[in-house]
Amino acid sequence: EEMGRRGGNLQETRVRPLAKRRVDMHGFCNPSGFQRSPYLSARGNFANIFQGSSEEGYKAYHADKYDEDKNPNGIINFGTSENKLCFDLMSKRLTQADMNVIDPPLLQYPDWKGHLFLREEVARFLTYYCKAPAPLKAENVIVLNGCGSLFSALATVLCDPGEAVLIATPFYGGITQSVFLYGNVKLVYVYLDSKITGTSTRPFQLTVEKLEKAFQDARAEGVTVRALILLNPQNPLGDIYSLSELRDYLEFAKRHELHVIVDEIYMLSVFDESATFHSVLGMDRLPDPQRTHVMWGISKDFAVSGIRFGTLYTENQDVANAVASLCYFHGVCGPVQHKVAQLLRDRDWINQVYLRANHARLKAAHTYVTDELKTLGVPFLNRNAGFFVWIDFRKYLKTGTFEEELLLWKRFLDNKVLLSCGKAFECGEPGWFRIIFADKTHRLQLGMQRIRKVLEEREQEILAEEKEQPCQSDQDGKADSTDEVIFVSRHQEPTCASSSSLGDLIGLLQQQMRSSDWLQKNTAEQFA
Repeated sequence: EEMGRRGGNLQETRVRPLAKRRVDMHGFCNPSGFQRSPYLSARGNFANIFQGSSEEGYKAYHADKYDEDKNPNGIINFGTSENKLCFDLMSKRLTQADMNVIDPPLLQYPDWKGHLFLREEVARFLTYYCKAPAPLKAENVIVLNGCGSLFSALATVLCDPGEAVLIATPFYGGITQSVFLYGNVKLVYVYLDSKITGTSTRPFQLTVEKLEKAFQDARAEGVTVRALILLNPQNPLGDIYSLSELRDYLEFAKRHELHVIVDEIYMLSVFDESATFHSVLGMDRLPDPQRTHVMWGISKDFAVSGIRFGTLYTENQDVANAVASLCYFHGVCGPVQHKVAQLLRDRDWINQVYLRANHARLKAAHTYVTDELKTLGVPFLNRNAGFFVWIDFRKYLKTGTFEEELLLWKRFLDNKVLLSCGKAFECGEPGWFRIIFADKTHRLQLGMQRIRKVLEEREQEILAEEKEQPCQSDQDGKADSTDEVIFVSRHQEPTCASSSSLGDLIGLLQQQMRSSDWLQKNTAEQFA
């Protein structure tokens, strides 16, 4: 996940206040200060900008990777959304005898939609795990080398150059690159924020009202919107949409004849039994089946991001055939198709061995990181899906700007830990960061130590600055404290009081004290 490794758009770190935005269409970085190459076309130069302007963290990491033995002072990568907890399980399964088969058809050109044996297996797999009301059909399945290629192909066949797709922010930033580089398709942002107001009952909640406003604003400015992208579970928030929310979003799209591209790549990475994932493919009735397209892949749920495999399910044969024509450029090699089919058909191993172990490991790693954040008094969204926690570091920004967010991101990097700052996900509020927790214990411990060091130093600096300027009040961006609404177990049904231990209550009290400025403002000297 390349955009997850970045510090954000390093060329443009300030955005207009939300109130002043009418419609934001984005397809590429701000090229100011970038040297145009005479050897490249205009398209080539844009591709070069993508590669060159915002890879600082990724380049630094690869030049100085942490290794427990060879490079213990190297950079720990909490920025790339990968599951590093299941190599033992996957390496064992992928090297068993049934995987190592080479039949002649595997070494020949396939149907560009994918070998039929694999598409049949994918249809059965999605029918089972998405709880489809009727068996899904192999003819509606297309196989490509990853979901990035799928975003690119779908944008190209659903939109003309210069047209747009609606997407809620914050979102996985790699989508911007996927839809723009080939198709020259832009994104219209639906900005979400952490405030709980009106119909929003949780931070960063997507509502039909917000979708409608962004769509109408775009249309008023002459922008043609062709589709809506939904990420479920959502990256970086970890939100899982309810069935009623999904239905509302799909009905909105139907009213405006928008295609809906639903990315469900984390659907089997819901690691707590209290959370329930609902696939669009499991709905009894789709409002507009000919404009609903679902994607999934193995890179996240099976912890094999190095194996490039993604799949599209669509009932629209025109869309399927158009995407299939681009599969010539994005095919999956025959031997890998065989391995993936063998993996997906091994239902007993998936259910009894892999998912049980993976969910337990994800939950333990998530608990470790969130307990550390509680100890530090740092608010966060506590969700049960994906590999990430969306963290509120706004209190460590003195002025609450994206420039300051970028400086904090660089400070983490200087202290040898790579995070992803909110700008990389086009978050509208400076100060939010994403951390990846799906990693081994020793790296989590050392990485959190380094994070703690940066935050404690920053806290002392802010206190020192406030002593020098005691009359300066908090800026507007931090006045609306969201500590209490974000620092909760889940935004679901409340649990009974008896299930809370004394330790949990004490931890919550300590967190609220740390996250408040009451102690700083009410010192013994002031009382005297």
